[in-house]
Amino acid sequence: MRRCIIDSLRQSIPKRVEYLEDGKYDQAIEQFEQAVDKKKNVGDAYRGIGIAKWEKKDYKGARKAFKKALENDAEKTGTIYNMIGNCDLKLGKAKEALNYYNLGLAQEDSGKKMKKEMQYNIIVAYEQMEDWESAKVKLEEYLENYPNDKSAKKEAEFLKTR
Repeated sequence: MRRCIIDSLRQSIPKRVEYLEDGKYDQAIEQFEQAVDKKKNVGDAYRGIGIAKWEKKDYKGARKAFKKALENDAEKTGTIYNMIGNCDLKLGKAKEALNYYNLGLAQEDSGKKMKKEMQYNIIVAYEQMEDWESAKVKLEEYLENYPNDKSAKKEAEFLKTR
């Protein structure tokens, strides 16, 4: 998922992407912040900051950067909504995460793999909220589409105990 963002960043601000790929996240953040200050590719720069902060496990900072990217005309993609949802899950904001996963699923660019991930994350979000019935319903739908998913089958066994 982060690969999609990095690939699109490579097209608009290639030099800064090298820091991300090399795992030099502090340098990447610094370079992307310079782009923001210079008002160059601001939306993309915030997406880069978001990825770097995600990799540093700064989920609050990553979430803020991804939202700033959207506010600054970054392309509204399934990937960016998925990343915001993932940040929300990590921050214990499952209800907010659901909103972003649903926005992500509605984006035309969301491929099968991305949709599968977001659909599974919706189940996880319902579980975090302890909404076991909604989690069961979503898991049944998920297993209809992905009957060979071993993790989902284990999850179904877990939900039977709830």
